Amino acid sequence: MRAPRSLQGRLGLWLGVALTLLWVLAASVTALIARGEIEEVFDSALQETAQRILPLAVVDILNREEAGISQRLATIRGHDEFFTYIVRDDQGRILLQSHTADPGVFPVWDGTGFRQTATHRLYNDEAVQGTIRITVAEPLDHRAGVAREIQMGLGLPLLVVLPVALLAIMLAVRASLAPLRQFRDRLSARGARDLSPVGSADLPIEVAPLADAMNGLLARLEAAFEAERSFAANAAHELRTPLAGAIAQAQRLQAETRDADTKARAAEIEATLKRLTRLAERLLQLARAEGGRLRRDVAADLRPVARLIVDDLARVAGPGRLLLTLPDNAIMSDLDPDAFAILLRNLIENALRYGQPGSPVEVSLAIDGTLTVTNDGPVIPAEDLERLTKRFERANSDTRGSGLGLAIVRSIADRTGSSFEIRSPRTSSEAGFEARFRMMGQKRAE
Repeated sequence: MRAPRSLQGRLGLWLGVALTLLWVLAASVTALIARGEIEEVFDSALQETAQRILPLAVVDILNREEAGISQRLATIRGHDEFFTYIVRDDQGRILLQSHTADPGVFPVWDGTGFRQTATHRLYNDEAVQGTIRITVAEPLDHRAGVAREIQMGLGLPLLVVLPVALLAIMLAVRASLAPLRQFRDRLSARGARDLSPVGSADLPIEVAPLADAMNGLLARLEAAFEAERSFAANAAHELRTPLAGAIAQAQRLQAETRDADTKARAAEIEATLKRLTRLAERLLQLARAEGGRLRRDVAADLRPVARLIVDDLARVAGPGRLLLTLPDNAIMSDLDPDAFAILLRNLIENALRYGQPGSPVEVSLAIDGTLTVTNDGPVIPAEDLERLTKRFERANSDTRGSGLGLAIVRSIADRTGSSFEIRSPRTSSEAGFEARFRMMGQKRAE
């Protein structure tokens, strides 16, 4: 039998087994001791019976007119006779016997004291210088029956008490392990990005060091991740000013030079610096998605944020490239508007960059909080879709993108408990790309 994997099950099992074995052992020892005491009591009763009957039998036999006559005592009323006896003379002739005595049960006289045959326990005694002898017999079945009754009396309560005791053990173990279950529930309720310490003040002292060690590990992990996020955010922030200056110098060089090759190289430098600027912005957004507070205490309507982002990107994309669909009712959500703006901007820019040139990008925000961004384009293989939400992964070798847009959206979804999925081809089409973000914590306006 395999032991249960849970600590509660193991404690309950082994305590129950130990209690059962101890109880059975105690009952067995008690039964053996009781049987020994009963043997002594029955032997004493056997001896007392012989010593009480023998004087009466002597008087009766000596007062008879004719010696050597055998007499069987009559029954006064019916009863169970556990003790039977016979009185014999020194020649073995039966002088007196109880009404149910069977002479075949009594062996030949071989002296005073206790004797035992295969079926009876006997006691011999004598009087009048050994001329009158009595033997009292008791069936061994009688003693065995009494012993069985005692064992049953000790064993039957186990059938009631033992299950109750096992239930009490299970309840006691469960109550004792309640702090561990609460600690487990608090830990399992954490999100993937929540590395704050887990409360362990109510844990038993045997387990508290494990919880303290785990909280220490969580603190070190949090510090390491925070250092990584801070480095990325600070590096991206510090790069903004020198990159802006470098872009201005490249643009100035293009304006002042008359050499075509120099102007082309300056344009390439400007394009490269702009890509680096966009990468720095993505790194800032990723740090915000992984380290910032993404939910607010109050809900706000997300439709104005969606209009603002779409209008801003439409000026760059050109007329007719972005099609926004919003419901008439407000879409209330506790998702931070800045985080929503970041994920929406990344999804739209990804669709504009990798979609079919000139084809419209459709953006819709449903009343249930589902944001959908679709675009035309070739079908992306399933094996490529699986890696697109990872950092610095692109659908093709095009180096215009940073490879962080979908990773940022995935990070926001994971940290807010929302769902994010991408598919190709898009729904109800044989081509294109679709990104769907379903917000948790969305509240419908009254």
